Amino acid sequence: MSLSSPFNVFASSSYTPKPKTFLRDSKLLSRSQQLNSYSFPLASTFQTNEPSKNLRLKPVSSLETATSSSSSSSTFRNKSPSEINILVVGSTGYIGRFVVKELVKRGFNVIAVAREKSGVRGKNDKEATLKQLQGANVCFSDVTDLASLERSVESLNLGIDVVVSCLASRNGGIKDSWKIDYEATKNSLLAGKKFGAEHFVLLSAICVQKPLLEFQRAKLKFEAELMDLQDSTFTYSIVRPTAFFKSLGGQVDIVKDGKPYVMFGDGKLCACKPISEEDLASFIADCVLEESKINKVLPIGGPGKALTPLEQGEILFRILGREPKFLKVPIEIMDFVIGVLDGIAKVFPSVAEAAEFGKIGRYYAAESMLILDPETGEYSEEKTPSYGKDTLEDFFEKVVREGMAGQELGEQFF
Repeated sequence: MSLSSPFNVFASSSYTPKPKTFLRDSKLLSRSQQLNSYSFPLASTFQTNEPSKNLRLKPVSSLETATSSSSSSSTFRNKSPSEINILVVGSTGYIGRFVVKELVKRGFNVIAVAREKSGVRGKNDKEATLKQLQGANVCFSDVTDLASLERSVESLNLGIDVVVSCLASRNGGIKDSWKIDYEATKNSLLAGKKFGAEHFVLLSAICVQKPLLEFQRAKLKFEAELMDLQDSTFTYSIVRPTAFFKSLGGQVDIVKDGKPYVMFGDGKLCACKPISEEDLASFIADCVLEESKINKVLPIGGPGKALTPLEQGEILFRILGREPKFLKVPIEIMDFVIGVLDGIAKVFPSVAEAAEFGKIGRYYAAESMLILDPETGEYSEEKTPSYGKDTLEDFFEKVVREGMAGQELGEQFF
């Protein structure tokens, strides 16, 4: 789930997985044409956005799978990016597509796993997905089905060096959280290791340090299992970002229309050091090769000071050249609604999902997206690392000019 403001956490939709296949681009090329230095038979085809370019993906036979790679110490870090195969799951999600772009820019061989219908409510077909993931080799598969995912990766006849997971549940609901944040993410780990992966980069969230919500518990369970792997040849990097720019931009159009900026309490209940998608993608890409990031949990925020909702609103009004106008909502209203929903859920279990959405909104309205100091029990701006160059003010200025079109949150899996 994305780190959303309490004003956009209630979006939901349905999704029904379909059988997955591999496709070629506008030109059908044989495997020998794609990889002209290898002679193994074509097991399946997959989509690439650069049909005229010889792919540099490392072959491995189905009989070898991961044995030859995992039997030695991590050797992929000694290679050039052009020799490293990276499997990216969650490639069409909010952060995932920027991660794919950044990895491609750095010269890695990127295999992006995607649904046949990706994006919010499955609005993107295969052609749209291929356009979105230009420069990567797109593998259409189903990460919620381990057997299907393993067959898909095996059919590529490629060794995997690194898995980067940007998977996140669509809306933070109870069932979806365990299906995506835990089960599907674990499937990507198992499939990656089976075909030679030596390193796993996980996009998590800073809010898991205070787990009051189901998606946080699901993420933490996977994090624990990843860190407890008994494999000296396998490494990980767990990235816990703070709030994203776009999760804080939901009120720009409202304020532009002359309405007040809505916040809970006095607007100082929480704070964050928001990070842009490009800066976060760059940090995640750093985790592929930088040994200083091996086997660590890496909280990360954007540049500058931590900002409260009050300060965020003041920045927006300053950009618009208007006098600040705020609507302060007592957070006790959310507590009352959640209490009612929890009570109903005891009689009608189906209401539990609605209660969870209310808790998500309440959490983001009151909890800071900063490091939680274990000694003081307080959130610490000073202990929250900063990275990148993009500021929230720059983002607000861009949104004021161009709007929020095409910047939808939600449905972050696949």
